[in-house]
Amino acid sequence: MAETADQNDAKHDGSPPPPRITDQEKEMAAGAYEAFQTARFDESLKHLAALQELTKADYKIAMNKAVVEFYKSGQTTTGALKQKLLAIKNQVHTTAEDVDGLDDVENSLLYYNQAVIYYHMRQYSEAISIGEKLYHFLEPFEEKFAQAVCFLLVDLYLLTFQPEKALHLLAVLDKLSVQGSSKNGKGELNSSSKDAGNQKAEFTALIEAAKSKMHQYKVRAYIQMKSSKACKREIKSVMNTAGNSAPSLFLKSNFEYLRGNYRKAIKLLNSSNIAEHPGPIKTGECVRCMFWNNLGCIHFAMGKHNLGIFYFKKALQENDHTCAQLGDGSNGQSKNFTGIPMCALLANKRYELLYNSGIQLLHIGRPLAAFECLMEAVQVYHSNPRLWLRLAECCILANKGGAEQESKGLPCKKGIVQSVVGQGYHRKIVLASQSALNTVYSEGQSAAIPVASMEFAAICLRNALLLLPEQQQDVKTDNSSKMSTHSGSTESCNENSDTCSGKSPESDKLFPAPPSSPLRKQEVENLRCSILACSAYVALALGDNLMALNHAEKLLYQPKVSGSLKFLGHLYAAESLISLDRISDAIAHLNPENVTDVSMGVLNTEQDQGSEKGDEPVESSGKQTPLCYPSSVTSARAMMLFNLGSAYCLRSEYDKARKCLHQATSMVNTKEIPPEAILLGVYLELQNGNTQLALQIIKRNQLMPTLVQRVSPPEARKKAIQPIQLPSSFTQVQRK
Repeated sequence: MAETADQNDAKHDGSPPPPRITDQEKEMAAGAYEAFQTARFDESLKHLAALQELTKADYKIAMNKAVVEFYKSGQTTTGALKQKLLAIKNQVHTTAEDVDGLDDVENSLLYYNQAVIYYHMRQYSEAISIGEKLYHFLEPFEEKFAQAVCFLLVDLYLLTFQPEKALHLLAVLDKLSVQGSSKNGKGELNSSSKDAGNQKAEFTALIEAAKSKMHQYKVRAYIQMKSSKACKREIKSVMNTAGNSAPSLFLKSNFEYLRGNYRKAIKLLNSSNIAEHPGPIKTGECVRCMFWNNLGCIHFAMGKHNLGIFYFKKALQENDHTCAQLGDGSNGQSKNFTGIPMCALLANKRYELLYNSGIQLLHIGRPLAAFECLMEAVQVYHSNPRLWLRLAECCILANKGGAEQESKGLPCKKGIVQSVVGQGYHRKIVLASQSALNTVYSEGQSAAIPVASMEFAAICLRNALLLLPEQQQDVKTDNSSKMSTHSGSTESCNENSDTCSGKSPESDKLFPAPPSSPLRKQEVENLRCSILACSAYVALALGDNLMALNHAEKLLYQPKVSGSLKFLGHLYAAESLISLDRISDAIAHLNPENVTDVSMGVLNTEQDQGSEKGDEPVESSGKQTPLCYPSSVTSARAMMLFNLGSAYCLRSEYDKARKCLHQATSMVNTKEIPPEAILLGVYLELQNGNTQLALQIIKRNQLMPTLVQRVSPPEARKKAIQPIQLPSSFTQVQRK
């Protein structure tokens, strides 16, 4: 949810003076540092310029000048500072990778400053690489600097969803604070009582602030790990140290949200006094924006999607207002990292909010609006396969005909009868053609143009499949909530180093999917199955039957495919085989015994460590199975039998088709019979020569009870009317 993370304070030029310096140089350095501490930057620059004349070879003076100039500009020249530090590093001829001994530790402040800049520019992989090198040589550093390095790494690990590494570092920070307090107690004996009292008060305040910060970081880590018991314990510590501050209440609300106590989470958010929280210029965070976003996430989980999109719109408005205040507009300043305070570079959450809004709109049933939001988000998060799948689902929903009728069950008679022509004896009924669905959706237009078409859906699904890791690759990640706002765009979260992992190599194997949480191995496989099912559907809609068959067979070969997707795989494979005139193979797929499970849920362990005894009951999420989807194995088998009857008709095995139709009709409620099954009944009666009964079926819009019991006389079969068009196979369901 929302936590504060300000690494900017550790960037100062208070490095110790180099050895073998004169008293004059020492005095100049002390004057420059004192002027910097009191924000007299011009005076500090004068001292540094005079010092540079005396010791031209010392690169630290140039670095300190760059830092002072950066603070003088109000911390708005981040890009220029980055270039200056890079030039200094090239001048020293060293890189963070070369740090292999204690001799190179004196360059640590240069590396740390670079890591802080990378952090604020959301280049987390580079920042982690430098931070882990510094972590190797933590002991020689002074305590304050060692703490700053550890806090920076903890924040980076949490932003890249590596909570095990973060917890290991927090344990190291605990040891550092204990050692520091013991050293401080011994040092007081050698100083005067007044100075000792001031130092003790200052040190105690620093220790308390660090402890409060560590408790908040631990809560964030346990929330990512879904460790309910440990998180509950740390929440109490946070509330004791930080009180009812906005960060602590946001953390507690996030904890209740993950436990399913949505109303309590909303109550905690509403009780937070966000007006007292410092603005984004000081903290780099827009708390109002996070407040509305978190309300949107909670209502999404409750299934109240219209309320959720209302709150996301409020969050977007707050975000735009904040960006306008910071000057992060369309003038290109944000791209050059100039004109905006460095800590405020992380304040813009527009693309995360657009991602959330797009998912919410997709659930509401507004695919075109969702497509616009997600297309803007995918420009930043183009490496997220789940985002490409959502874009494809927008295209499918936008082009899917009769969605409203399908969701309500059996359509009206207009869905079967296209028109009535003639009068009296010459009156004819024209039935609707089902083959009109396989049409080209965007004629004369390139499929690569981002519009909500089925051709573009095919491209999105191809991208999603290519972005997934190979199937034999072992991917182990942490599970996290789907909706997230404080994750930045990271190129790669894979860190092979075991430096801070606490001897947990499995935690390094992450598959990132920003801005949402990384995917675990099982989630990757579930995502692959969903992409293959959608790919088969889109290929069928575009008339590419060979590709549809290929995707459907790959789906059925997946080792852990869910029952619902296996059911769809058989249907899609059968439809593509029928279109390829391989009826026998299609009949094998349409065997009702192939359906043993139609559950739509995937393996999910979000609540593995959920409610304990005595906890409040978990509220319902409000998510329901689509009405057009079979609600049980029986109705799914009935659907297979309807399709099987259609396949038998194509082989002119009308008796078998009639038996399938009768068996399927007896298995389901009258309202669950699809319109294609009624058309199949009409076709069979026409083949049998029972024109009047066929007309009765059309008028009543339901299958007659005597449909299959009637034995057709041979004379009637000889005079059977041959309809112009055979009924094509049909697939009633579609993955939402």
